[in-house]
Amino acid sequence: MAIAMANPHHIFGIRPNVSGGLKYLDEQTIIIPSGNQVIKFNVDQKQQKFIAGSEKSSGMTAIAISPNRRYVAVAERGEKPTVTIFDLFHEQSKKKRVLSHPDLKSQEFVTISFSPDSKYLIAQSGKPDWVLVYWVWEKAKIMAQIKTTNQTGQPIHQVSFNPLDNTQICVTGNQIFKLYRYSEGNLKQFGFQKLDPQNFVCHAWVADDRVVAGNDRGHLFIFENGEMKADIDVSQGMAGSSTDTRQSFSVIPEDSSGTEDSALDSCVSCVVAHSKGFVCGGKRGTAHIYEKSDDRDQYRKVRTVKVPADPHSTDPNRAETQQIISLSVSPSEENMIAATDNCQLYSIALSSAELNKGDQTFFEPIAQSYHSGSVTGLDVCIRKPLIASCSTDKSVRVWNYETNQLELYKVFQEEAYSIALHPSGLYILVGFSDKLRLLNILIDDIRIFKEFTIRGCRECAFSNGGHLFAAVHGNVIQIYSSTTFENVSNLKGHNGKVRAISWSADDSKLISAGMDGAVYEWSVATAKRVNESVLKTCAYMGVAVSPSGKHTYAVGSDKTLKEITESQILRKVESGGSTLTQVVISHSGKMLFCGTDTGTVRSIKFPLTEAGEYNEHQAHAGQITKMKITHDDQYLVTVSEDGCLLTWKIADKEGRGVKHDREVPFAEEILITKSDLEEKNQLMSELKTRVEELKMENEYQLRLKDMNYNEKIKELTEKFIQEMESLKTKNQVLRTEKDKEGARHEEEVAEITDKHSKELQDLESTNNQKLMSEYEKYQDLQTTSQRMQEDYERQLQEAEDTKEHALEELTEFFETKLQAKSALLEQAGDEARQHQREYEETKKQIEEDADREILDIKNKYERKLRDEIETNMRLKGESGIMRKKFNSLNKDIDGKNDEIKTMQQEKVKLENVIKSLEKDIHGLKKEIQERDETIQDKEKRIYDLKKKNQELEKFKFVLDYKIKELKKQIEPRENDIKVMKDQIQEMESELERFSKQNTQLELNITEYKQKLRATDKELRMERQRVRDVEAVIKHMKTDLHNCVGHIQDPKRLKEFIKELYEKHVHDDVVESIGVDTDIQREYARQREHLERSVASLRKKLAKDTEIHRADNVRIMQENVMLIKEINDLRRELKLARVQVHDLEAALGTNRSGKGHDASNPLRRAHTSATMASGTSATYSISRQNVDEEAPRIIEMQKAEIRRLRNQILDAEEQLMRRPQSATRLPPMVSTN
Repeated sequence: MAIAMANPHHIFGIRPNVSGGLKYLDEQTIIIPSGNQVIKFNVDQKQQKFIAGSEKSSGMTAIAISPNRRYVAVAERGEKPTVTIFDLFHEQSKKKRVLSHPDLKSQEFVTISFSPDSKYLIAQSGKPDWVLVYWVWEKAKIMAQIKTTNQTGQPIHQVSFNPLDNTQICVTGNQIFKLYRYSEGNLKQFGFQKLDPQNFVCHAWVADDRVVAGNDRGHLFIFENGEMKADIDVSQGMAGSSTDTRQSFSVIPEDSSGTEDSALDSCVSCVVAHSKGFVCGGKRGTAHIYEKSDDRDQYRKVRTVKVPADPHSTDPNRAETQQIISLSVSPSEENMIAATDNCQLYSIALSSAELNKGDQTFFEPIAQSYHSGSVTGLDVCIRKPLIASCSTDKSVRVWNYETNQLELYKVFQEEAYSIALHPSGLYILVGFSDKLRLLNILIDDIRIFKEFTIRGCRECAFSNGGHLFAAVHGNVIQIYSSTTFENVSNLKGHNGKVRAISWSADDSKLISAGMDGAVYEWSVATAKRVNESVLKTCAYMGVAVSPSGKHTYAVGSDKTLKEITESQILRKVESGGSTLTQVVISHSGKMLFCGTDTGTVRSIKFPLTEAGEYNEHQAHAGQITKMKITHDDQYLVTVSEDGCLLTWKIADKEGRGVKHDREVPFAEEILITKSDLEEKNQLMSELKTRVEELKMENEYQLRLKDMNYNEKIKELTEKFIQEMESLKTKNQVLRTEKDKEGARHEEEVAEITDKHSKELQDLESTNNQKLMSEYEKYQDLQTTSQRMQEDYERQLQEAEDTKEHALEELTEFFETKLQAKSALLEQAGDEARQHQREYEETKKQIEEDADREILDIKNKYERKLRDEIETNMRLKGESGIMRKKFNSLNKDIDGKNDEIKTMQQEKVKLENVIKSLEKDIHGLKKEIQERDETIQDKEKRIYDLKKKNQELEKFKFVLDYKIKELKKQIEPRENDIKVMKDQIQEMESELERFSKQNTQLELNITEYKQKLRATDKELRMERQRVRDVEAVIKHMKTDLHNCVGHIQDPKRLKEFIKELYEKHVHDDVVESIGVDTDIQREYARQREHLERSVASLRKKLAKDTEIHRADNVRIMQENVMLIKEINDLRRELKLARVQVHDLEAALGTNRSGKGHDASNPLRRAHTSATMASGTSATYSISRQNVDEEAPRIIEMQKAEIRRLRNQILDAEEQLMRRPQSATRLPPMVSTN
């Protein structure tokens, strides 16, 4: 018993709704959020490292990376929001610090940011308080906090530090742009500005005092020290004209191509700065690159970059519907990456050489394309390392889990709900919203091959052998053949929708689980239920079967994992508060995994225990929808509502992977259609001929070039030789000149050296004389300085004495003066305090008077403004109403004129209809009269039956009481009987086991006896054969002896040898007769099969007895239903009478019909009704013994009720076939 280990291996997909969720770590590595993980993704090597989220969090909300690229901060949602800092330099990305604020009412931080020196961190909380918290994160100390939203509580979208100053912070949101400075433990706002309310979605610092902010209307605003300097319309590519005379920035528009589709770019969703300018992204998959021009106050749009179109999508405008939500520039500013709201990643090189190529520039995908919606289906292949998935984004994708690449994908017109991959990896079954389709996986396409009329198939699965597949159609499971596509069988039994199906390892059984709380085990051969377990309080969502097929594991809404064996729940394991949505077991039967509604994966201790030990791993940010384990038990694959697909490397507790047979490698075969192959072969042949032509042409061109080059080489060699000769002569002349110059130079050097040596000697002698004179002067100066120093010390001592005496006198004088001044100061302080109190009192009175006057004026003008607005709105409404009334009246007049014309045209038709309806009414009156008579007879009969039912109920009450008394007396005996029955059952089972053993032993004995008889027979035959051979050898020896006697006579010897050959050599073939040893084994197998069938028939007999016992209750319920139907018929009859009366009143006539029109369908209905009423009357006369014939009477009444209901429906349909006459009858009466 051990808990398996699961380590995340690779994840396909990203989370688009995380603030700051795309960052560069270095030139090759990016940080992205995916599922409930932070991923370090190496773009070149396509490798991933995982940083898991916290256990109790509800998902990530924001990510920030420190400027020194060492730390990453992850904000997570929860009861109390937290920020976790990880050390990226550590091999396992060690958790460094967890920050939280105990007093926040919000459950999340919407955005976070590091300071430039990576020591401080700010985090903006969400609603309702919107508090900005300033941390020293290494000490987890809160330095300051402030509420950043405005009075209406508008949301905040982004906060950031000044890139050169730890104390400056920028905050942007809906109608919010604020700059804060940290000082003395507080955050104080500065740089107040006056501008129209804007929804600032994002911002970025482009300099130490300049911020560029984007709004949801496609405008960029440039602020310098909080003052708006420019307004840039991104779609137009030029600065808006501001009325502020202080505006100093502008944007140089790019070429005419820069204004394409300008009106539709209506939102700036992200901005990122770089050394040359900034880049902003928005809707229609467009990013705009701005650079500073030569003038510091101008920005120039150098390029517009777009998301490329998807070649696999059926929608050509799908790329333009994406919105770029995040941008990041690499540290060297050579590359830029972008993330879209469609969960896709793109990159582009920012070098000028790349950007200036062509008229239009497009992003390039970083990796493969990902799902952008909830993943609804998942399956793995047996013969290939493939994973198939489908999603609500209408795409079907095939992944390779060994190379971590997307092999194929295709986008369809309808949503895909389920998917199944054939074991060969060549076919795929997908359940779309309109049909179930079988598709071929070709070399470069996924093509539809066969369609089945199953709408909204939520579950489908191929058998392990691939010869069958099962598809869920509501609460019915349909099994089809994969070769003939025939519906082999339908498995009916679920009362609710089937949510999970699973094949056993040998494909003999199919396990299904549904929302009705039922887990059924079906036999595929007989299409019948073998075992069942029903728990109506649980809606099952996942099921798995053990490799042996004996145990079934199911999870559902009751938050437990159940182990079911032979229709019994052996064990329940509690999940600890989380709902388990999926369960999967390894093919080795040693590992069990479950998925939860919070997106975590649990590795359950297996075999199961009552305590239910498990390890929980953070995986996804949404409910896990599907889980699969690969056939070699090396990888676990999970998908979720967050659109991510995650592969896990699984192993046992000691970390050893499950051993698997690699002698059979993965298949490398692929499918390709004949037309494609012929087309490719034709293309290859054309390309080969083209290559041959190009080779010949190139060879000819090469020959021409060789000839030209050879001629040029000859010319150049001749020129080179001539130049060499001339250079040699020049060189000879220069050498002679060099020798002459060298000799002359040596003579000059000798003369100069002699001259310099003489000058040096003269200078030394003069300098020695000067040095002696200067030393004598130094001695004289030293003696004079000693004397002067003694004089100055004596004068200094005298000055100090006089200074001390003068200082004492001054201190006495100033102390007396200070006492007088302090008294005056106290007197002045008292007067100042008195004046301050008087000033405060007058200030307070003035402020109160001013506030009162301001409020009065404000209320007065607000009332006037409100009255004016109300009168204006009322007048606008009245004018709009009058305009609408006028238009509607004109339309009504036109409509009425048209109606008058149509009424006049229909008048003649209606008169004819009225005549026919009068005849029909007369017939209906007769029919109603006859029905009244039959209903009265039936009411009498019902009254008698009710009386009898009351008497039977009284009798039933008495019998129930007696039964209760008898049950009380029988209960102890029943307990004894039950104990005895259990003992008898145990003894019978033991006896049955002994009888089986005896029969098996008898079969073995008979088998051994038959084998013994066969061996004895073979032994006798072998002995006889030996004796025969010995006799033949003996005869042959004698004949050979006789033949040797004629060795001297060759002719005679030849004749004897021929006779010897003819005598001893024969062509007969001996047939070997073998005994079939498998007869006894087949007999034993058939005997066991018959015994099992007898046991199943016994179970079926017991079920049938229970069903027959329930028939009586069902009959009573049917009687009650019949009474309800009779009451309904009475109501319908009353309604029919009222309708007939209304028709008579509307027509204004009570005339009876004089004839019957044979062609009128109402006449035919009337005659059939009278005939039926006649037959019912005969039935009522012939029935006298009602008590004895009660069941037969009930059946007749049922038939009569059905027939009458059908007749009423037919009559109503005939009346409804005349819609014009029915709708126009009342106007005709009014005209008459």
